[in-house]
Amino acid sequence: MAERLYEALLETLHIVAVAGLWTLVGGLVLGVILYVTSKTGPRPLAVLNAPLGLVVNIGRSAPFVILMVAIVPLTRAITGTTIGTAAAIVPLAVASIPFFARLVESALLEVQPGLIEAARSMGASVPALVWRVVLPESTPGLIRGFTVTLVAVISYSAMAGIVGGGGLGDLAYRYGYQRFQTEYMIWPLIILVVLVQMFQILGDRCARTLDRR
Repeated sequence: MAERLYEALLETLHIVAVAGLWTLVGGLVLGVILYVTSKTGPRPLAVLNAPLGLVVNIGRSAPFVILMVAIVPLTRAITGTTIGTAAAIVPLAVASIPFFARLVESALLEVQPGLIEAARSMGASVPALVWRVVLPESTPGLIRGFTVTLVAVISYSAMAGIVGGGGLGDLAYRYGYQRFQTEYMIWPLIILVVLVQMFQILGDRCARTLDRR
């Protein structure tokens, strides 16, 4: 049992790490674009903001299990399979990127307008404004948002295990549910709770350390 738990834990950590990296990059890029092109952003552009916002909202509102099944062709095209850890990463990233993008946009919009106006009055370009002022000032909020997203990714990874995604969810489903071995239900649950608590504590500490207020 211990060996199976260890292997499932490694699979879960691999899934969360890779999906989390794609979520961080994709969500940050989308969030910045949404912020810059919003009505109160430094470069309002409704023709881009409106459709992009619609896509993000659709991605956020789609239940993960349904989304995972709906994008099976995309998963197969990217990974060549629809089962295993590699196949679980694709729907996890697709589901998490829009979620994190909205959190990024919210964090950027909370930056004090006075700082932005001061930078613009000094002739800062939009890229310089975002890179040197907005992102540094919103770092604590971005970390908190990413922590929340990472916790969601851990939860989603367990659901992905039900359809052969590997990891602790797959172990709990195959051995705990299908074979009625209660210990295989309890221990994956305990490990997932511990993982969530660890990531939450680490994220909160990083956010507090970088908070300039």
